[in-house]
Order: sequence, then C-alpha cells, then structure tokens
Amino acid sequence: MPARDVYHDIVKNALNKDGWTITHDPLRLKWGSKDMYVDLGAEQFIGAEKEDTKIAVEIKGFTGPSSMDDLENAVGQYIVYHEVLRRTEPERALYLAVREETLQEVFEEPIGQLLLESQQIGLVVFDEDAEVILRWLP
Repeated sequence: MPARDVYHDIVKNALNKDGWTITHDPLRLKWGSKDMYVDLGAEQFIGAEKEDTKIAVEIKGFTGPSSMDDLENAVGQYIVYHEVLRRTEPERALYLAVREETLQEVFEEPIGQLLLESQQIGLVVFDEDAEVILRWLP
C-alpha cells in the first residue's frame, strides 16, 4: 500500500465535517493484475429517498520542489484511477483533494484551467488549518 499524503487525516476530517461517511481508507481498485489505492472512498445520503452519492478522493499536497512535476504526477494518477473507476464503479465520482493554495497557484493558472476543462477533473478544495471543505469543482 502506498504511503499516506501529509494531508490525509485533515481531508478525512474535513469530509466527515461535510457530512460524508468514510467507507474505504484506502479504496482498493484492481484492473487485471494491477492493484491501485485511491486515498479515500466515501458516501453521503441525499434527501428523503436516502439515495447515496459515492465518491473517491485522491489527496495531493503539491509539496514537492516543482509544482509542474506534482501536477503531472497527480493528473496521470487521476486519469488512471478515473478510467478504472468508470469501468468498475461507474456510480462513484473521483475527486482530487487540494489545498486552497494549490488551487490558486496551480489550477487557477492557464495550465490548470486547461487540464480542468479538458480532463474534466473534479477538485475538492480544503483548508488545512480549519480542516474543512471550502468548495467542490465542478
């Protein structure tokens, strides 16, 4: 199993505060002989019908020396997970969890906007100090 991101527990707490129930920590994916692990799987019951919404959340701290290297690695991992989830758990939406600072420094820049538009990447933005979800994109 891969090492946990430095923000793992913070995002987990933030999702709980936002009304999500953590169902997998981590969420194991398998395709052929390959095993993959998305950081978190979660569910939330919506409305009186008790329909549930399922998500998978990959947490990325963008703490390396190069934000472009971090971005390339995060997007590559996101695409692999997205494609496997699309075929194995199509009801589960995938999100990349990033700090507000990362949103501003990477995803609000033209390269980040290009990737958000073309790859249809879902972001969940969190505040690491307050341990809360700030917004969901899209």
